[in-house]
Amino acid sequence: MGTNEDTIVVAGKKTPDNIKVKSTEKVYNAQTGNEYTDDAEAEADVQNPATSTSKDDIKKDVAIQVNSLDIFGEVMK
Repeated sequence: MGTNEDTIVVAGKKTPDNIKVKSTEKVYNAQTGNEYTDDAEAEADVQNPATSTSKDDIKKDVAIQVNSLDIFGEVMK
């Protein structure tokens, strides 16, 4: 599953574009550990006949920072 655009969804509804969420993305080769600067560099490695890299070797980790949640509840005894 890939993303084609930055979309923020809160409670199932798309939010205005002016809400910013901090995120980081890591694109890497799971077999070699090589980290790429972006998807284009990873795709170039897959297309390069001099390497054995396949599309299945490319992995992407995305970390999204969320605001803290205050959850109030009762402690059951």
